[in-house]
Amino acid sequence: MSNNYQTIAQSVVTNVGGKDNVSALTHCMTRLRFVLNDASLVDIAQLKATQGVMGVVDNGDKVQVIIGNEVAVAYKEVMALIDLDGTSPTAPSATENKQKLTAKVIGAKMLDALVGTMSPLIPAIIGGSMVKLLAMVLEMSGWVEPNASTLIILKAIGDGAFFFLPVMVAASASIKFKTNMSLAIAIAGVLIHPNFINLMAQAAQGQQVDLFGVSITSVKYTYTVIPALVMTWVLSYIERWVDRITPVVTKNFLKPMLIVLIAAPIAIVIIGPVGIWIGTAISAVVYTIHGTLGWLSVAIMGALWPLLVLTGMHRVFTPTIIQTIAETGREGMVMPSEIGANLGMGGACLAVAYKTKSTALRQTALAAGASAIFAGISEPALYGVLVRLKRPLIATMITGFVVGALAGMGGLASHSMASPSLFTSVQFFDVNDPMSIVWVFGLIALAIVLSFILTLVLGFEDDPQVDDDQMVSTEPQSAASPSDNGKVTSPQATA
Repeated sequence: MSNNYQTIAQSVVTNVGGKDNVSALTHCMTRLRFVLNDASLVDIAQLKATQGVMGVVDNGDKVQVIIGNEVAVAYKEVMALIDLDGTSPTAPSATENKQKLTAKVIGAKMLDALVGTMSPLIPAIIGGSMVKLLAMVLEMSGWVEPNASTLIILKAIGDGAFFFLPVMVAASASIKFKTNMSLAIAIAGVLIHPNFINLMAQAAQGQQVDLFGVSITSVKYTYTVIPALVMTWVLSYIERWVDRITPVVTKNFLKPMLIVLIAAPIAIVIIGPVGIWIGTAISAVVYTIHGTLGWLSVAIMGALWPLLVLTGMHRVFTPTIIQTIAETGREGMVMPSEIGANLGMGGACLAVAYKTKSTALRQTALAAGASAIFAGISEPALYGVLVRLKRPLIATMITGFVVGALAGMGGLASHSMASPSLFTSVQFFDVNDPMSIVWVFGLIALAIVLSFILTLVLGFEDDPQVDDDQMVSTEPQSAASPSDNGKVTSPQATA
C-alpha cells in the first residue's frame, strides 16, 4: 500500500507543477488541499486521470485532490516529496499579489480561510464529540452514576476540544495566514484565561469593565470560532508591520512584546465582539430558515447536501454546528439532513455494485458504499461512482429529500458533529426520548433501501465491454479539456 501511495504522490506532485510550485499543503478527511504559487503549471487532465485520484476541485492557485479514506497516507508521501514542514512561506505568493480583488475573489478567500482553518481541526472535534456521546450513553444506561468522577472526567475529555476551540482555531489559522503560531495561541489564550472569563462574567452582570478607560463588551469566547479566526488574520498584518518598524537588535524581545500589546487589546475590544456578532448572525440566519420552514428545511438540505460536498461548501456550516451544539447541546437542521444524504450515497453505491458488469466498478462501488454507510465519508462514493454515473446521484438527492423530511418531522437532532453513519448513529439518540432510537435506525434503513431501489429504477449507463484495465488507466482521458478548470470534476478512471 505504501509503495502504491508513493507512486500516487509522485504523480500528483508532478501534475500540480512540481514541489517548488507548492506553497502549502493540508488535508481533510478525504482531500489533499494544495496552495500553489503558479496556477498555470497545474495539469488538471493528468490529475484527473491519475490512478488513485477520485476527483479534482480546481480553484486557480488552490487545488483540492480527492484521495478518499487513505488521504493521510497520501499526505505523508506528498509531504516527503515537497519537503514542507506544514507551514507556508511568510511572503505571499505571486498569484496572491497580482490577483485583483472583486466580490467573487473576496468571497472565495473568506471561504478558503474558513475551510482551510477548520478542516485540520475536525478529527479533534469529532473525537471529543464521540467521547461526550459515550458519557451520555453510560449515564443513560445507568452504568455510571450522574455525579461519579468517571463521568465527570469523560465529559471533560470530550469537552476539551470545544472549550479550547479558540486556541485550536488560532493555531490552525496561523498556518493559513502565515503568521507566528505561538503568538496567535498566546493571544487566543487570553480570551479563555480564567481571570478574563471572570471579568466577562462581571461585565455580563452590569459591572463596568474597561481597558485603559475603553469599555469592554461582555463576550463568552469558549466554544467559538470566528473571533479567533479574524484575530489571527489581523495578527498576520500586525506582525509584518511591527517587523518593519523594530530595529534588528531588538527583534528578539521588542517585536513579540509589541505584537502582543497591540494585537491582544484589539482582539478584546474590537475583534472579539465583532466576531461573536458575525457568528451569531450566521447562526441566526441558518436557524431562522429552520424555524420558518421546519421539516422542509431539513428535506431541502438533505437533497442539496451531495452538491455541497462536491463543491466543498459543506464546511461553511462547521462553525455554526459547533457553536450550536456547544450552546444548546443539540443541532436539528444540518446534521439530521446528512442521514439521508450519507446513507443514501452508500445505498446507491451498493445498487451500482449489484447491477454493474464491470469488476473494477463493482469493487469501487462496494468500497465507496461501505465508507459512506459505516464511516459517513461520502467523497469516495461521490467522486468514484455517483458523479461519474449521474443518475445514481439523482437517486441520492431524492433519498436525501425524503429522509430529511422525515428526520425533520421526527424532531431528530444531533449531539455531536461526527459525520452521520451506522457507527455514529448514537449521536442522534435523545436521552429523554427512547423512541429516537427507533427513528434513527428506521431512517438509516430507509435511506439505504430507498436509494438502492431508486438507483435500480433510474438505471445508469454501464458498458460491460469496457476492459477493467482501461478503467484504471493512468493515461489522460480524451474527455478532459482546459474548460474543466474551475469546476469540480470526477476522473473517468476509478480509484
